[in-house]
Amino acid sequence: MSGNAGLEHLIPIVNKLQDVFASLGVPLSLDLPQIAVVGSQSAGKSSVLENFVGRDFLPRGSGIVTRRPLVLQLIYSRTEYAEFVHTKGKKFTDFNLVRKEIEDETDRVTGSNKGISNIPINLRVYSPNVLNLTLIDLPGMTKVPVGDQPPDIEQQIRNMLMEFIEKESCLILAVSPANTDLANSDALKIAKEVDPQGLRTIGVITKLDLMDDGTDARDILENRLLPLRRGYIGVVNRSQRDIEGRKDIRAALAAERKFFLSHPSYRHMADRLGTPYLQKVLNQQLTNHIRDTLPALRNKLQTQLLSMEKEVEEYKNFRPDDPARKTKAMMQMISQFNTDFERDIEGSGAHVSTEDLSGGAKINRLFHERFPFELVKMESDERELRREIGITITNIHGIRTGLFTPDMAFENIVKKQIQRLKEPSLQCVDLVVTELASVVRKCTEKMNRYPRLREETERIVSTRIREQEQVTKEQIKQLIDIQLSYMNTNHEDFIGFANAQQKSENTNKRKLGNQVIRKGWLSLHNVSFIKGGSKDFWFVLTAESLSWYKDEEEKDKKYMLPLEGLKIRDLESGLFSRHTIFALFNADNRNVYKDYKQLELSAQSQDDVDSWKASFLRAGVYPERKNVDGENSKDDYASMDPQLERQVETIRNLVDSYLKIVHKTQRDLVPKTIMYLIISN
Repeated sequence: MSGNAGLEHLIPIVNKLQDVFASLGVPLSLDLPQIAVVGSQSAGKSSVLENFVGRDFLPRGSGIVTRRPLVLQLIYSRTEYAEFVHTKGKKFTDFNLVRKEIEDETDRVTGSNKGISNIPINLRVYSPNVLNLTLIDLPGMTKVPVGDQPPDIEQQIRNMLMEFIEKESCLILAVSPANTDLANSDALKIAKEVDPQGLRTIGVITKLDLMDDGTDARDILENRLLPLRRGYIGVVNRSQRDIEGRKDIRAALAAERKFFLSHPSYRHMADRLGTPYLQKVLNQQLTNHIRDTLPALRNKLQTQLLSMEKEVEEYKNFRPDDPARKTKAMMQMISQFNTDFERDIEGSGAHVSTEDLSGGAKINRLFHERFPFELVKMESDERELRREIGITITNIHGIRTGLFTPDMAFENIVKKQIQRLKEPSLQCVDLVVTELASVVRKCTEKMNRYPRLREETERIVSTRIREQEQVTKEQIKQLIDIQLSYMNTNHEDFIGFANAQQKSENTNKRKLGNQVIRKGWLSLHNVSFIKGGSKDFWFVLTAESLSWYKDEEEKDKKYMLPLEGLKIRDLESGLFSRHTIFALFNADNRNVYKDYKQLELSAQSQDDVDSWKASFLRAGVYPERKNVDGENSKDDYASMDPQLERQVETIRNLVDSYLKIVHKTQRDLVPKTIMYLIISN
């Protein structure tokens, strides 16, 4: 036995606490003092634990064998047997059956497809060959999935290890093989992340007998290379051939002892190496660690006990018809509704859905993708705008021939364009209100047991939203009226009259370079081997072109379409179509792709389509606009004299510059107004 005989009873006390959690089938939620064994898959963790017991009892094989934490409780006893907490008192004297039970119990929780779980298996081993000791055997770290292992297995195992070792009350037994560079040790690397000072890490160096000739691990074992507060202990395990040949563990321990005594580099410290010494050190370290952490653990348990006793007292005289109880239950549900509503709008790190966009995310898309797109759709067609400017200038001059470009033409055209911003701005409010109503319905689902409460909650909240909707619409109309009330031609971003005369149409286009704007899957409809069919391609949109590939690896390029001269329009979906279809076409009626006049595309949802449209907008592909006045407008524009044409060009540049300022302000203020008056309110 160890030298801490007076404190030996501490380990069984902690064992009982661990058994309680195991019998409940839940992960350990208390920070119990314990030793966690970490290492890579081939480091020799299983052999170290089996050497402690003197029996072969752990599952072996390729890939992940330990898929649940194994809480191994070693208890000194005159007789030798094992028992599991989940088998309720059944004693195992055949340790081959112990191995089978570990495998069966692992499969029961995780299935047989190499999945892992953090719910521990508790195994007690009673033996005259052991010291009182408790260790938690954790899955070995791996880099590359093998066979049918899940692709994210490295991250899954890492998360489970961190769950145990990041607790300050956990000692870390970091097992590293001596025949690899210690600087690359997975066990020491992960231990250093949670224990940078090395205060609670115990190093175990295995495979000392497999090192290259002329090399040794003396610097490591003497704690000089990568120092740890609790030092390193070297062990020699059985080889794979020894295990397959069923070499007796007692004979292996004798061979280990002989190796250390006969090796010139380890002879002087042979009494501080080997499995028996490691077991003795761990017994002492765990006992001292429990003694050190016990006061804090006791305080935590007492706090939890008082809290639970208070709850028990609260339900002692419980009556279902108690009005106070009903009121409390109702207030709790209302409070939960508030929390859920806020979480759905604001987002939350702890409860993020992976299935669907939250209400807040959808509203964000409305603000930054759908709304800017609708604003641009309201802009006049270039030909139509020039025609209007020409008519306005001609009407202002009246019977006289104008020598100068009239200011009033600029003001009239700008006011007409600003008026058109009202419709998409009010539509944005409607879309946000619709989304909020959906969030309210979703958040009241937990009240299904109380239909009247749910109905009343939805009515009150919806009424409040509708009231604020009207206030917001009035405010947005006022924003438009404010823009109409005064043309600020001294704005710092305004081009000014002198610059407008010199500015050519071509220099007005914003240069983005050929940066990638968006990537994603789209269905191509009218270009297909089967009439009426569609095929999915991986599309890449840049500032200058649209390319599509066979898949996201972007190796097999199908085509690259220049964006110059392209427009975008909505198409009506078929009666049974689930997709929203839009088309790219040339404004001058040229073929877009081979013999096709337009390229018909669709995405999985309306949200995705809106997002793609916003991306095309950034690339300079604008929506189609209808010409309401027919062919006469072309004749009017064609009959302009050169002087009038120059005046039209000047006003056109001034209007374009001023509307950019107005659009920028509107894109900024409308979402802010909606946030302040509806959502935050």
